Amino acid sequence: MNNWLKKNGIHLAIVAFFVIICFVYFSPVLQGKAPSQGDVLQAKAMAKEIMDVRAKDGEGPLWTNQMFGGMPAFQIWVKYPMNITTYGIDVIKGLFPDPVGTVLLYLLGAYFLFCVLRANPWLAAAGAIAFAFTSYNFIIISAGHSNQALTVGFFAPILAGIILTLRGRYLLGASLTALFLALNIRANHVQMTYYFFMALLIYIGIEIYHAYKQGRLKEFGKSFAYLAAAGVVALLVNAGTLWTTYEYSKYTIRGQANLSRQGEAADHGLTKDYAYAYSQGVGESFTVLIPNLYGGAPNIDKIVKPESKTYKTLQGITGGDPTQAIYQLYQNLGFQQYWGDKPLVTGGPYYFGAIICMLFVFGLVLVKNRLKWWVLGTTVLFFLLSFGGNFPLISDIFFDYVPLYNKFRAVESILAVVGLLVPILAVLAVREAQEGKYDEKYLLKKLYIAGGITGGFTLIVLVLPTLLFSFTSANHEQVISALTQMAGNDRGVGTNIANALVQDRISIAREDALRTLIFLVIGFGLTWALIKRKLKSEIALILLAVTILVDMWQVDRRYLNNQNFVAKSSLQNHYEPRDVDNFIMADKDPNFRVMDLSLGNPFSNVEASYFHKTVGGFHAARLMRFQELVDHQFSKSINQDVLDMLNTKYIITRNPENGAYGMRRNETACGNAWFVQSVQYVKNGDEEMKAISSFNPKNEAIVDQRFKKMLEERKVGTPDANASIKLESYHPDHLVYKYSTSRDMVAVFSEIYYDKGWKMYVDNVEKPYFRADWLLRAAVLEGGNHTVEFKFEPTSYYAGEKISLFGSILLVGGLAFAIYSEQKNRKRGTEVR
Repeated sequence: MNNWLKKNGIHLAIVAFFVIICFVYFSPVLQGKAPSQGDVLQAKAMAKEIMDVRAKDGEGPLWTNQMFGGMPAFQIWVKYPMNITTYGIDVIKGLFPDPVGTVLLYLLGAYFLFCVLRANPWLAAAGAIAFAFTSYNFIIISAGHSNQALTVGFFAPILAGIILTLRGRYLLGASLTALFLALNIRANHVQMTYYFFMALLIYIGIEIYHAYKQGRLKEFGKSFAYLAAAGVVALLVNAGTLWTTYEYSKYTIRGQANLSRQGEAADHGLTKDYAYAYSQGVGESFTVLIPNLYGGAPNIDKIVKPESKTYKTLQGITGGDPTQAIYQLYQNLGFQQYWGDKPLVTGGPYYFGAIICMLFVFGLVLVKNRLKWWVLGTTVLFFLLSFGGNFPLISDIFFDYVPLYNKFRAVESILAVVGLLVPILAVLAVREAQEGKYDEKYLLKKLYIAGGITGGFTLIVLVLPTLLFSFTSANHEQVISALTQMAGNDRGVGTNIANALVQDRISIAREDALRTLIFLVIGFGLTWALIKRKLKSEIALILLAVTILVDMWQVDRRYLNNQNFVAKSSLQNHYEPRDVDNFIMADKDPNFRVMDLSLGNPFSNVEASYFHKTVGGFHAARLMRFQELVDHQFSKSINQDVLDMLNTKYIITRNPENGAYGMRRNETACGNAWFVQSVQYVKNGDEEMKAISSFNPKNEAIVDQRFKKMLEERKVGTPDANASIKLESYHPDHLVYKYSTSRDMVAVFSEIYYDKGWKMYVDNVEKPYFRADWLLRAAVLEGGNHTVEFKFEPTSYYAGEKISLFGSILLVGGLAFAIYSEQKNRKRGTEVR
């Protein structure tokens, strides 16, 4: 035991250091506070019905009716109990308070990778800090993108497992690769996994090339076989997750369009405008070195201060405190310190660290390891792809031709992978400088080049900022025009205010350039001292790690700090019902929908979904049919016929004059189910959408002609005026109706059509059903008194769970055997020695 502690003491010390800095950074968690994260609160509203059912039944449903009339719960919350990594994710989330566990995952995973890359432990710690504290990794935590953060956290250990396998430690490397890849997939952010997989494909391609060149294809083939097996195991473990996601994705806004698209080359996947909405600006990429070069986050924190040019200019015009005027300009004109082209909701810049950027350039001119070419090639490609609509030449090729690429939006997030690649090359550079492979003069020459490039650029921004950047947003002229109008058509006043804002942006950039220059000087000095042996290696690396931490820490605190934390009770009570909500919730009807127009756009807000089953909501993977319905029936005006067919029983409004909430009952809502008098057939989706623009849903069903045969086979006769149908019991996964009719009739159910799981039973015998009115379920029901049941029983989930169990057994068995083999080999090594 003492020998083990002595051997691993430094690693334990570094792990303890990681734990300490996490708790220091997130000190509010020690007071029982939790981060207030917008997306987490949104998820709470999305999952309200799921969690209510889980609390009652012990397990959550696979379908929920809280949003968009109903949707699968796969991308909201589903347990997947047969997947062993489900419990691994639970441990990460539960062992430490949020978000301490996530940042520890960043740190420990990256530390493991850098140790595998044979870096000195303190150098590995420096690299881990550089990756973990990359600004984007903290911004996504602040926003509440917890799944995305966890997925990113598994990048480094996956790569470590692959490297171990390629070195010939087949069992251990493959087992660890399978474990971390399985955890990565289970974290359930397919976009991040996809981007990292792109990087790995490039890496494997380079390894194949070098194996061929060196005549080692047989050895590589063996390693690749182990890695392929690891990948298969990871896929098997997540069969339930992947199968349901894949199946569902084809019917979401990322899948096939049901309507003709005007001006779009493809009728599947996201539109380019939507996918490219969050594109990295080409010039904005330099924020990796100078974080506030483009003003930082889209706010007015700097310009609302009395020392700002904007404040002083407005003060001179108004003669009083201009704070309120600045806030009004911010809200009405987007008058802000950020001047890039991203939407206002962007969290902040990508900052990789001043010292790390310098060491990255140092690595480009020094490192001979082939990892350099992988890092460089992937970094360049991913930056080009992150530009999206700002540089479509490369992005459009991937969007149009690379499988699955057009399923994802916010293309700038691909830089999360680069946030790992840059520290890798930086660490390799310091490692080579430390190892003494090169003479001192050669190393210093390369260091001077790196310092000159990064320091020179920073100095230009500090001294001549407008030489390279304009500091004016794309709508600068429109802002001047609006300000001119507000100033009584005095363009001189409008121009002065706009120019004052530009001057503030320049001051912000120069301030951060000075800060970057200071850290560059410190980082350069420490690296110089390491090369010149002016400091002991350990001391130099520890100081380097601490300086990198201070640098990254300061920037991260701009976007995630103590102000982001609140008492847990306030999070639990975040959604408070209004009087109108209480009134509606008192309705004993088990199943109806609400349209809330009082909270802005009902299709980009989830607050109402916390209290009611809604027509609206927000989810990045909503059904394509519902989105198309929104675009054509609710975007310009609200189609009452569509509201009726969706059984919208209540509509909440708000008086714009006094802000009072109001509510009206929709007397024409069709109810849960009804028999129609006639059926109108249409040829395609375009005709179907046009038909429901004006029709009587209570009497007529609009049906695609592909379902015509199903109705003709049943020979539906004259409607029975006395027929009745009623919902007897409601459960998200199980709906029970009773009906009575003297002859066969067509019934329409106000439930979303999704045939990849919903099955209909009449008196416990499965029967076919079809789609009507664009997105509802309908069926021909035989005459008599019968019971109809709809049960959500997706094969993808239940069969997937069985496969997941098999994969989990393989994973655990493989890990156990790998550990046993490692121990056995070590003992043999000891005996030989």
